[in-house]
Amino acid sequence: EQWAKIEPILPGKVSDQGRSAADNRLFVEAVVYVARTGVPWRDLPPRFGAWNSIYKRFSRWSELGVWE
Repeated sequence: EQWAKIEPILPGKVSDQGRSAADNRLFVEAVVYVARTGVPWRDLPPRFGAWNSIYKRFSRWSELGVWE
């Protein structure tokens, strides 16, 4: 239910310019994991994917103001 509310406003949809996101939900879960646990990006569990890719995407979204 919560995901259904935020999914349409996140970047990376097919209708957005540029490349479509592979899995916005997994990415957001990775960011929430870092925020909740306080682990460094490098220590993200492998189930989330490459930590550096996740960090770069987080940084891009920050520059776009997505998290605000």
